[in-house]
Amino acid sequence: MTFEEVLPELKKGKKAVRTGWGGSEEYIFVVSNDTLNGESINPYLMIRTKEKPALSQFMPTSCDVLAEDWKLVD
Repeated sequence: MTFEEVLPELKKGKKAVRTGWGGSEEYIFVVSNDTLNGESINPYLMIRTKEKPALSQFMPTSCDVLAEDWKLVD
């Protein structure tokens, strides 16, 4: 799948991963309806890894956006 195909599914609450990832990456997902100090935050992407801490903000690279090896995961 392409990133363009995966993005709408991420917005629906699904998780995705690139099959080309061979490191500690487990999946990415969208965080929405988040707040900080009572202020609403725009939706953003997070990545879960096997590292500690496990969660980080995900900023796709041009390679990620152009890749065709994305797949949805449970």
